[in-house]
Amino acid sequence: MVVKRTTSNKCVVLLSGGPDSATVGYWAKKKGYDISAMACIYGQIAVKEVESAARIASELGATIKVIDLSSLREIFVGVTSLVDDNVPMTSSFTQPIIVPFRNAIFLSAAVAYSAALDTRRIYCGAQGSDAPYYPDCRKEFYDAFQTAARLGTDREIFVEAPFSQMSKSDVVKLGTELGVPYDLTWSCYFNRAKHCGACESCNNRKKAFKEAGITDPTQYETAK
Repeated sequence: MVVKRTTSNKCVVLLSGGPDSATVGYWAKKKGYDISAMACIYGQIAVKEVESAARIASELGATIKVIDLSSLREIFVGVTSLVDDNVPMTSSFTQPIIVPFRNAIFLSAAVAYSAALDTRRIYCGAQGSDAPYYPDCRKEFYDAFQTAARLGTDREIFVEAPFSQMSKSDVVKLGTELGVPYDLTWSCYFNRAKHCGACESCNNRKKAFKEAGITDPTQYETAK
C-alpha cells in the first residue's frame, strides 16, 4: 500500500459539545493545529449538545461542519435512551445508554472530511473512564480504526484519542489549565434549559469536577 502524506499543521476535531471533546479541541489548539471541527446529529434527544459544539468551535476560532445523520434514529429507536424517550433513562451506566458503534460512524465521516481537507490528524475526546463501558472508547478500537482509515484512503491518517489513558477528572484538570469554557459545554442526555443533574452523563460530569477539586460551573435542575 502506498500511503500519501498529507498536510501536517491541520487537524479535524470531533466535537460532541461535551467537556471531553472541548478539552481535546483546546489541547489541539495549544499544540498549534489549525482546527476544522465536526459535530454530528444522529437523532439524539439532546440536540443542545450540537449547539454547544458550535459555541466551542467559535471560541476556538475554528470552522465547524455539522453533519446531519439524523436518519440513524431509525436504527436506534427502541435500542438506546439517547434517541428514544420510551427507553428508560438511568442515573448510572446501563446497556441502553450505549449508542451502538456511534464513534465509528462519526469517525468515518471525519476520515472523509480529513481526506477532503488534505489533513492527516483526527482527534476525539474519548477518555479512560469510559473505556470499561464503551467498546468504541478504547485505545484498541482507535488503533484498529486508524489502520482501516489508512487502508481505505491510501493516506497517512492518524486517528487519535489522546486522553484514552486518562480519567475524566484528569481531563477536567487539564482543560481547566487550558482555559476550556466548561460552562458552554453540554453533557445531559435531555434537552432542557439546564442539565437535569440526574442522568448518567450528568452524574459523571459532577463526579469528574468533584474528583478534580474544581468548581463545577454547570447549572443543574437538581442539587450538585
